[in-house]
Amino acid sequence: MVIDLTLYEKRSLYRFLGLYLASVFLLLAVIGYLFFQNSANAMSSAMRFEMLYQARMIESKLLMAKERGEGNVTKKFLPTLHTTRFKVAYFDKSKSPLYSQIDEVPMFNKQFYGVDNHCYSVIKFPEKDIDVGYIVLREDELKYKLHALKSKVILYLMAMFLFMAIVGYFLTRLFLRPIHDKIDALDRFIEDTTHELNTPISAILMTIQTIKGVEPKKLERLKASAKRLSTMYDTLSYSLSSDSSKKESFDFGKLLRARVEELQPLALHKHIRVYVDVESCNVHENKEAMRRLIDNVLSNAIKYSNPAGRVWVELKGALWSVRDEGIGISESDKKSIFKRYQRFNEERGGFGIGLSIVLAIAKESGIKISIDSKPGEGSKFSFDITRIVNSKMA
Repeated sequence: MVIDLTLYEKRSLYRFLGLYLASVFLLLAVIGYLFFQNSANAMSSAMRFEMLYQARMIESKLLMAKERGEGNVTKKFLPTLHTTRFKVAYFDKSKSPLYSQIDEVPMFNKQFYGVDNHCYSVIKFPEKDIDVGYIVLREDELKYKLHALKSKVILYLMAMFLFMAIVGYFLTRLFLRPIHDKIDALDRFIEDTTHELNTPISAILMTIQTIKGVEPKKLERLKASAKRLSTMYDTLSYSLSSDSSKKESFDFGKLLRARVEELQPLALHKHIRVYVDVESCNVHENKEAMRRLIDNVLSNAIKYSNPAGRVWVELKGALWSVRDEGIGISESDKKSIFKRYQRFNEERGGFGIGLSIVLAIAKESGIKISIDSKPGEGSKFSFDITRIVNSKMA
């Protein structure tokens, strides 16, 4: 079964994978570092003992030469004592070279050390009757072996990291399958419900226009309820079958005034006064998307306003704002109000997709959103529409 992930699911997938891979990388890095350090120490210790062993072998040969009475003529056979495994140098008691395969001067105060790409072992020879005072061995391969070990460790870690990344990716998709199925079922339900709502809503709106002999207040209440149903239907329809590719030039201010007028029945039903201060502003964008953006913001302002409250709609230059005197939004809710199916007040109803559509349209159009709100003091949604302003018509 192939799971076709939505944008939100992909973001969740990438965030989880990012955290998972960062943790795996850190764990593998620590394991790799400790393994390399232990292996390097083991290799250094083995090399040190091997060099010490070779030095002691040379020392024993010198002692045997002394027993044969050759202690004062060691220079003649010193070249024959060297080992093919290491470079060898012999120094007298005053640290002057007797025979040397090493160009540099060693550190006589250290028994084992490394410089650049070389390792050195220095053995002090205590016999007074023999010219040799120090035996120095140099090894030239340890650094290359350590470098090869490091490369091998890094290669293995990269292979393990890649394997863990692939496993994590498929496990994450597997874990997301139940969530995806639930969201898919909810979307199908909304789609089916939307199609079923179309006919009765149209019939209700047409019937209200022909009703006579009904009290004005009751008629306004019917109009407000029908208009709310119509707005919800439009929102659901847009969320299911939006096409933002068709763009045109139009007056955003004119559209804004028209939508305020269209939603007046909702405001009148709650005795809310809407103040409009809108300038003309020519834009180039998908008109239906902008209509849905305006309707969702205005209907939310009316929905979450207290009865007999006020709503201000302003458009100055390229800055459009809607302010209400409603219940307000807490700092914690500000982070989640744009999530799909998220409602921060269950008593006000709705599907919880209005503001998610607002955010999606804003991102698609390059519109910047800012929110200024406090609980109990109302909210102000501001929109910077500079990116869609038609400079040729301005």
